[in-house]
Amino acid sequence: MNSIKTMPPDARLWVYQSNRALSESEVKSIQNEGEMFVNDWSAHGAALRASFDILYDRFVVIAVDEKQALASGCSIDKSVHFIKGLEQKYNLNFFDRMQVAYKKSEKIEAVSFSEFEKLAENKTVDENTIVFNNMVSSKTAFENEWEVPLKSSWQSRVLK
Repeated sequence: MNSIKTMPPDARLWVYQSNRALSESEVKSIQNEGEMFVNDWSAHGAALRASFDILYDRFVVIAVDEKQALASGCSIDKSVHFIKGLEQKYNLNFFDRMQVAYKKSEKIEAVSFSEFEKLAENKTVDENTIVFNNMVSSKTAFENEWEVPLKSSWQSRVLK
């Protein structure tokens, strides 16, 4: 099994946030399907060295080492099609970019951006609340900029 941990620092990466926490059985099934997908993933006939991880029972992370072969438009389309297939099969939404995920104690919560604004207004979340920046696109950015305090994130505009 290839994990994000085995990928080089400059690996290209995509983070997909589920609209809800995955059950233990869903995590196992989706992890198996994801591993099969990345093991067969190719770009113009060249095998891609890729990884598939599920983190916090909510985030699917796919990474590819582009030193071996570049992820082409067609291969990226295949990965999006794979994620859309998971959405249908498990009744999930991985493409709601206006949903904000944050840590509450050690639990991950996710709400709409407008609801997150209300949480900031009533001080349920503050500048030190850990939020997730799913726009990161490399392993290095993932390691350094994915889980960040609200004050250091694009979502910081909710702080008044």
